Amino acid sequence: MEFKIDGTCGNARACIIKTDHSEIKTPIFMPVGTAAAVKSLDAIDMMEILNTNIILANTYHLYLRPGDEVIKNLGGLHNFSGYKRSFLTDSGGFQAFSLGNNVKFSDEGIEFKSHIDGSRHFFTPEKVIDIEYNLNSDIMMVLDDLIPLPNTKERIKKSIQRTTNWAYRSLVHHINKGKKNNLFAIIQGGTDFEFRRISAESLVSLEYKGYSFDGFAIGGLSVGEENQLMYDTIEVTTPYMPKDKPRYLMGVGTPEDIIEAIDRGVDMFDCVMPTRNARNGYLFTSFGTLRIKNARYKLDDNPVDSSCECYTCKNFSRAYLNHLFKAKELTYFRLASIHNLHYYLTLVKEAREAILEGKFKEFKKEFYSKRS
Repeated sequence: MEFKIDGTCGNARACIIKTDHSEIKTPIFMPVGTAAAVKSLDAIDMMEILNTNIILANTYHLYLRPGDEVIKNLGGLHNFSGYKRSFLTDSGGFQAFSLGNNVKFSDEGIEFKSHIDGSRHFFTPEKVIDIEYNLNSDIMMVLDDLIPLPNTKERIKKSIQRTTNWAYRSLVHHINKGKKNNLFAIIQGGTDFEFRRISAESLVSLEYKGYSFDGFAIGGLSVGEENQLMYDTIEVTTPYMPKDKPRYLMGVGTPEDIIEAIDRGVDMFDCVMPTRNARNGYLFTSFGTLRIKNARYKLDDNPVDSSCECYTCKNFSRAYLNHLFKAKELTYFRLASIHNLHYYLTLVKEAREAILEGKFKEFKKEFYSKRS
């Protein structure tokens, strides 16, 4: 991977990440394609209509179905899905965390029951890396010990120790395998600022045979804590992350969350919110959120957002989307998802332009003024 900082404005950064499959300009939002597909969209939509250069797929889900060996035999994620640009794969730690009583954590790894058929499986840091090799993702996340918030200091400390140990095991396995895929570590620590420092410094210091991680992520946020506490946690964590490597905030979030995190030095984001909200009738606009099912849109011939240049807004009206949603037509999911993802991708693109112009503070102020 190649990484370059093009410009900064305060703590906000505009960078370029080059993988074997694409050039990614940051800040970047990565659409979530859990099962090697962004829900209701295909690879052509992602590459030609939305022109996104990286999407996220999930190790846990693809391991269970169709199976990582199946994907390997079919040429990896890029060939399997038809999406020829970059893939980032999550490790499955969050999915294991979400299984509740069907998961058991130990120092060796994570034992869990499949949500599909109840079969038992065991993820070790090494096994997760091997699965990700089969998927052939450009950026692979290490297995981490994610915990709910709030939590005890003892459990948070254990999470840090386990996550650090698993990260080192992942790095050793990765280097010994001689693979070219890029490996990111995940900083944990809840919303305890001292624990975040310890976690970040521990992971950044890890090295094996002269190699360290290609990037670092902030994990374990947006799991129940207050927004301001999340922002404060990001603010105290990013200074401990290397300046010369990508910084990724996992699973976050609203447009406001993304703007606040960019302001605190984060480069990469992912979240299911744009597509999930689209399917449920909530459309993001420059002036706030529009609920398309409302009766007042039944005869509204305007686009969702008159300032939006997306495929949906250029071709279809609020009235038509209102009809599709109420009729439960599958076409609605595609058009609404295209709009919401275009909104997110445009937001980070405009943030990048503002950073390069030295006007991010003004951009942030204008962003909030439009939504008030």
